[in-house]
Amino acid sequence: MQSIAKLLLKILPLGGLGGLFTLLLISCNDDDTFTTSRANMLFIPVDTVKMDTVFANIPVASKKFWIYNYSGDGIRCSNVRLQNGNQSGFRVNVNGIYLGEQTGYQTNDVEVRKGDSIRVFVELTSPDNGSALYKEIDDNLIFRLESGVEQVVKLNACAWNADIVRNLEVKRDTTIDTTISGKALVVYGGITVDSLATLKIAPGTTIYFHDDAGINVKGKLLCQGTAEKNITLRGDRLDDILKDTPYDILSGRWQGIHFAQNSYDNVIEYTDLHGGKNAIVCDSSDVSRSKVNINSSTIHNFKGYGLALTNSNVYVANTQITNAGGDCVAVCGGELSLIHNTIAQFYPFSECGAALRFANTNGEDVYPLAKLEVKNCIITGYYNDVVMVASNDSVAFNYHFYDSMLRTPEPKDAAYTKYFDNIIWEDVEDTICSGRKNFAKIDNDQFVYDFHLAPVSKANGSGNAQWMLPLNRDGVARDEKNVNMGCY
Repeated sequence: MQSIAKLLLKILPLGGLGGLFTLLLISCNDDDTFTTSRANMLFIPVDTVKMDTVFANIPVASKKFWIYNYSGDGIRCSNVRLQNGNQSGFRVNVNGIYLGEQTGYQTNDVEVRKGDSIRVFVELTSPDNGSALYKEIDDNLIFRLESGVEQVVKLNACAWNADIVRNLEVKRDTTIDTTISGKALVVYGGITVDSLATLKIAPGTTIYFHDDAGINVKGKLLCQGTAEKNITLRGDRLDDILKDTPYDILSGRWQGIHFAQNSYDNVIEYTDLHGGKNAIVCDSSDVSRSKVNINSSTIHNFKGYGLALTNSNVYVANTQITNAGGDCVAVCGGELSLIHNTIAQFYPFSECGAALRFANTNGEDVYPLAKLEVKNCIITGYYNDVVMVASNDSVAFNYHFYDSMLRTPEPKDAAYTKYFDNIIWEDVEDTICSGRKNFAKIDNDQFVYDFHLAPVSKANGSGNAQWMLPLNRDGVARDEKNVNMGCY
C-alpha cells in the first residue's frame, strides 16, 4: 500500500500541496478554537454539591461530577477558584489539578474542547465548630470563562461536632452518655472493657463506629436504654451511597460486640444494633452463670451473624433479630431462652444463612445443649426452611418449641413431634418469600423493612398468655386476651 504522501504527490501538482496543507491546518485550527462569546457556556448538571451532615474534623468521602461542553466551540476557563480558600474545609480537584495552598486554591486556563468534558472531585474535612454543635458550611467553586461569564457550583454541608476516641480502654467503671454534651461519639479502633471494669451506656446515647471498631467485653457491659430513649450502635458513615440511599442501610460497617470467655451478667436493653459484621458473639463460658440478657432490642442487617452463641447462658426476649448474611441466631451448646422474639431472615445482599440454627457440635468441638426453649416466637424468612439442626448423639441435645410460628417442614415422626407444642407451621409449599406476608413491609429492592405484624399474619393473637411478657418491643402493653407472637 502506498503512503498517503506519495499518493498525494501523484494526484496533486506541487503548488496544490501547499493549498492542501493550508486546508489541513485550518481544519485542525477549527478543532482547537476557543470561543469568547458570552452565549457559550459549560453545562454543569449540578448547582449544589451537598455533603449533608458530616462530623467535624473527620474527612468525608469525595463526591464527584462531570462538566460538559455542548456549545459547539471550545471553552477555556481563564480561572477556576475555591472562593473561601482554606476557610471552609472543602478540597477540590478540577481535571486532575488540586486547588490547594500551593496554587492559591485556584488554577488558570482550564480547557474544555467542544464535545469534551472534565471531572471535578469535592472532599471536606470540616473544622471544629467551637461552641456550636451544628454549623452550616458553605463555599463556592467559581468557573470564570474567557468571555467573562462566571458559572458557580455551591458547596454545602452541615457539620456536627464530634468527640473522637481511638482504641479506648475502659479500665475502671465508666459511663458513656452522649446526651449530656449533644456531641456525636465516633470510635476508631474499638472499645475494650477490662476484666475488672463495667461500661455503662446511658439511655438515648448513639455511638458511631468506624469500620475497624466494635466493643470487646472482658468485664461487663450494661447497655440499658428505655422505650422512650433507645441506645443506638451503628457505623459512622452519614453520607449516601446513592442518591437518597444512605450508607447506613449497608451491612459490615463496624465490628459488633464480642463477649469474652470470662465476661458475665451483661445486659442489652432497648438497644438498636445494625449494619455491622457480627452483632453479638459470645465465647464459651460457665453455663451456670448468665452471659448476657437481651431484652426489647433490635439486631438488624449484619453481614455475618446476628447472634453467635457458643456454650453460653443467654436470655433473649422481645427482640427483633433480622437479616443476616450468616445466621440470624446460631447457638452451639449451652442454654438459650427465646421469648416473644421476631427472628426473620430476609437478608438482601447475597446468599444467607438460617433464621435459627442450633447444634451441640461445631466441627470437632462438642458442647452439650442443656436447654433451648422457644416461646411465642416467629421464626421465618424467604427460604422454605429457615430452621437448621445438627446434633451429636453422644452429648445432651435438649430443645422445645411452644406456641410459635416456624417456617420449616412439619415433622411427622413421633420421635420429633414431642418437641413442638401448638406450632403454626408456615405453608412451605406456598410461593417462595411467602414468609414476608407476616410483616408490614419487606422491600428488598429499596431495603425498607417494617417487622410489625401485618393484619393477615396468623401470628396475630396466636400467642400463649402463659409465656406473655407485659410490654412489647415498643414498650406498649400487651393484651393478655389477644397475645401476638413475636416482639411486636
